[in-house]
Amino acid sequence: MQHFSTAMLLAAVCLFMASGISAETVVTCENDRAQYLQCRGNEVISVQSALYGRADSITCSEGRPPQQLSNTMCSQSGILDLVKRSCELRQRCQINMSDVRTSDPCWGTYKYLQTNFICLRAIQDVTCEHSTAHLRCGRRRVIFVYGAYYGRRNRRTCSDGRPQSQVENVNCINPTQTVGERCNGRHFCSIEASNSVFGDPCYGTYKYMEVAYVCI
Repeated sequence: MQHFSTAMLLAAVCLFMASGISAETVVTCENDRAQYLQCRGNEVISVQSALYGRADSITCSEGRPPQQLSNTMCSQSGILDLVKRSCELRQRCQINMSDVRTSDPCWGTYKYLQTNFICLRAIQDVTCEHSTAHLRCGRRRVIFVYGAYYGRRNRRTCSDGRPQSQVENVNCINPTQTVGERCNGRHFCSIEASNSVFGDPCYGTYKYMEVAYVCI
């Protein structure tokens, strides 16, 4: 099997990404119900930054008195992690504003959620717990894993035949480097979605593995 160094892989990925990245910004005002992020069918979301608060006096300002817009140094901590848990490496996602408004970083200021993300061309693979994922790139190209998660972040995926108690915990997100460590630079790679490989991030929850990768 041909060996590819980390430096060679990263250089190839940079060239691949530079050929087709689209940058997006979505703003959702405080009183709206949800924010929606979406990429095209052959792309996945990579969240670059997220702000809940206020950084200027123009955004989400219509109909608001000046005193609600004057504090432009307002931001809530932990928002980037929250958005990534919901959206990272997915083709589309929804962030409920009720989950964002758990505390008030600047009382009296009218706030908004602003998310900056890019859409990366990728192959997506979802594998239910106890099954095996097979990542393939053929003879002329090799695998590079953008990222992988093992756990559960919605109730629908890998839910057939499972009791509600096994799918209701959707805050079970465990980013893992294991898939990249095992598969990067290879033409073909198999990896089992199991606690024995990734550990158990949420006992009693039926989990699945999400992988986004490219062939370079």
